[in-house]
Amino acid sequence: MKEEKYRRRTEKKKDEGRGCVACYQMKCRENVECSGNPITVVTTDECKTCSSDKDHFDLSGTAFGALAKPGKADNLRQAGRLQVKYTRVACQFGTNIALKVDSGSNPYYFSLVIEYENDNSNLAAVHLKQAQPSDSWVSMKRDRGAVWILNSSSPLRAPLSVKPAEASGETIVAENVIPVDWKPRNTYHSLVKFKNSV
Repeated sequence: MKEEKYRRRTEKKKDEGRGCVACYQMKCRENVECSGNPITVVTTDECKTCSSDKDHFDLSGTAFGALAKPGKADNLRQAGRLQVKYTRVACQFGTNIALKVDSGSNPYYFSLVIEYENDNSNLAAVHLKQAQPSDSWVSMKRDRGAVWILNSSSPLRAPLSVKPAEASGETIVAENVIPVDWKPRNTYHSLVKFKNSV
């Protein structure tokens, strides 16, 4: 693993969250409970209100514990802060994309996260199409990190199709991936993946 540090927050400010759902490999060595073995994490959000100028990751308890020596996960979690070395790596999901409907979604406000986007790709745009007779794609807006939203003046008609586009220009279409009986907090799996998927 390269011992090079990426300017994570600078990168996020520059691309307005397009780096979310990217993968990073990291390891820690400075705490006696650290294993020194690398783990891979997936970014899900960016911190716009962090006061520190230093790059940092807010890890889940599971990820924090994975950096520890066997049997020392709880001890390492109690450390609070760790110095880690990290580098961006290709994601290895190896599966079709999935769409997780955010908890606040309703027929007038639709919010989702596109999961299992592979390699070093970044989403540049997401479009949504309602059930027939509609045949037009409507642009969703990046809300925060990996979350995309659409406000609608009339109730959305499911099933819904989703068309994500990568910064590289590649576009795929998940036809009718969000069913008529969709529910917030549910994840819906598509039959498509980007070409660079592993």
